[in-house]
Amino acid sequence: MRHALLVAALAAAFGASPAIGQTCPGSGTPLSYPLAKKVDQTDNYFGTAIADPYRWLEDANSADTKAWVDAENKVTQAYLAQIPQREAIRQRLTQLWNYERYSVPFKEGGRYFYSRNDGLQNQAVLYTMKSLGDAPRLLLDPNTLAADGTVALSGLAVSPDGRLLAYSTAASGSDWNEIRVRDVETGKDLVDHIKWVKFSNTAWTKDGKGFFYSRYDEPKEATKLADVNYFQKVYYHRLGTPQADDMLVFDRPDQGEWGFTANTTDDGRYLVIIVSKGTAHKNRVFYKDLKTPGAQVQPLVDNFDAAYDFVDNVGTVFYFVTDRKAPRQRIVAVDLKKPQEAQWKTVVPERGQTLVSAHMVGNKLIADYLADARSVVSIVDLNGKPVRDVALPGIGTVAGFGGKRGDTETFFSFTGFTTPTTIYRLDMARGAASVFRQPKVQFDPNDYETRQQFYTSRDGTRVPMFIVSKKGLKLDGSNPTYLYGYGGFNISITPAFSPANLAWMEMGGVYAVANLRGGGEYGEAWHEAGTKLKKQNVFDDFIGAAEWLVANKVTSPAKLAIGGGSNGGLLVGAAMTQRPDLFAAAIPQVGVLDMLRFHKFTIGWAWTSDYGSSENPDEFKALVKYSPLHNIKPGTCYPATMITTADHDDRVVPAHSFKFAATAQAAQAGGNPVLIRIDTKAGHGAGKPTSKQIEEVADRWGFLSKTLHMDAAPTVAGGAD
Repeated sequence: MRHALLVAALAAAFGASPAIGQTCPGSGTPLSYPLAKKVDQTDNYFGTAIADPYRWLEDANSADTKAWVDAENKVTQAYLAQIPQREAIRQRLTQLWNYERYSVPFKEGGRYFYSRNDGLQNQAVLYTMKSLGDAPRLLLDPNTLAADGTVALSGLAVSPDGRLLAYSTAASGSDWNEIRVRDVETGKDLVDHIKWVKFSNTAWTKDGKGFFYSRYDEPKEATKLADVNYFQKVYYHRLGTPQADDMLVFDRPDQGEWGFTANTTDDGRYLVIIVSKGTAHKNRVFYKDLKTPGAQVQPLVDNFDAAYDFVDNVGTVFYFVTDRKAPRQRIVAVDLKKPQEAQWKTVVPERGQTLVSAHMVGNKLIADYLADARSVVSIVDLNGKPVRDVALPGIGTVAGFGGKRGDTETFFSFTGFTTPTTIYRLDMARGAASVFRQPKVQFDPNDYETRQQFYTSRDGTRVPMFIVSKKGLKLDGSNPTYLYGYGGFNISITPAFSPANLAWMEMGGVYAVANLRGGGEYGEAWHEAGTKLKKQNVFDDFIGAAEWLVANKVTSPAKLAIGGGSNGGLLVGAAMTQRPDLFAAAIPQVGVLDMLRFHKFTIGWAWTSDYGSSENPDEFKALVKYSPLHNIKPGTCYPATMITTADHDDRVVPAHSFKFAATAQAAQAGGNPVLIRIDTKAGHGAGKPTSKQIEEVADRWGFLSKTLHMDAAPTVAGGAD
């Protein structure tokens, strides 16, 4: 029945579905794209020859690549400049973005710390205060570190006595971090300066004399944004000494793919090292007794059979959230004196909802669950006895709940699709939550509605989808719709407020989010169902969401756009190459698009836990079937496409997007544009300045307003800014 409805809807929209290889009827005059030379490059994969004619675009530093990038940006900017709604969209986005935003506060050494963006600041500013009633004092303003706002605060840790702040910065969106130390009272930086840090936190010792961190060996300057990252190491830095004197605490020269996250327990007794291999949600746990002179790092869990997320300790008893024998996770207690699995105690057993995280505050455990991709929070005592649930204001997502075992309060955030992120203070004794900071945004949330719809994917799997729009949506197939998804790495996509999406809905658009397999919404089984040889399930789920939206007349193929970033960029690339007839527009952002070579750059090798590797014959067969780059077919009518990437993206190197764009431009039939927007002094997305975010979203919605034939532009309050 669902298939029959879809066929009817497609026939109504197009008259007939355009077949792959068929030109696009009435799609306009094709753009003139920069010439991208082809080279004679062929690779052999287990007897299969695969051409890679744009291999030269992998060298981001070559003169040829730079010339091609400049020429492509000129084509893209000329196209976008002609869109009449673009400027009104930018102005309205600027108004919507101009509201106070706060991070969840935390307390250390008798002080509170939190960040605030006054609205249009490029980077949020860090503040401190001694009591909640005090006026906050500015501690660190990242906006002063670079005039254009491209240096971001990427991490921070305060010493246990509250006197010193270790803070990490990242420049131009790169994953490479530098750590410095600031005196909290004077606001002055000390001499300490740590470099070549990546994927690391900072963990102070109890005495505040130094901290642990993880780093890689110094890379070659010319290729530091592309070279692979192996052999991470844990070091201890003693304050006032040069980095060259830092003490190597732990490494595994026999395991180049192992990564390390070092934590110190609140009592100062133990160093806990979480050992990961790639991005799989499975880890080992090692520890070191910091109070015993000469103590060595010891294994506690010495295999990659499950996830073990450290919560806290009570003496020698360590608490973990784990999916060991519990796909939706449970909380266990492990005593260092008897660490055998048979001696583990289940404190909070697995239940029907998915346990996301747990925190130990006020001698209780706060457990954060997902119920059909929306947050539910429960509090239990240290023996697992239920205390109370935390009342939440609606369908949304929580974060926070940090603190120490003896604290009497904690803070958390709540957000929804039409609820700006609000910060709450939770009294652990009374269980009462009160608003700490609540932003005011120039819109009326009562004008919008969020509903959750379940649909059936290709293999019969039931998949949830959120649909957000103005109230009174007409189901006549005419609504411009932006379908978003991710579907990977055990990451759950949950309700969250975005001024970008609000502007889209003001323009008359529908925003839909599909909770695909590969994510973590329903635990590890849901994640594994979208990995490696089963990755096609993710694309089927996404296509199934689009089919449901069409069949139920929320939209039509002529009004349907898809978008996603990183692994979500792969999702968009796969969907548009598998079902080009189903979408009018596609926006793959910083996408993993070459599935045969992703593991050869920076941290890409770590993703083989989700994707598999082209160096494995069975996994190669699966990868080449859906790899977006390798499934572009010449003479095909592809959706109007805008690919986005950035010159400092050292997570998913821009070569993915470069090669995909060159290939798609050469293959495109008809006049649907295939553009690539290449940002400068920007990376994968983290730490991107507010100004750059607004410009990118204005280009995205402007592009869709033209390609989806949307006449409406958002209303700019009070006229032009």
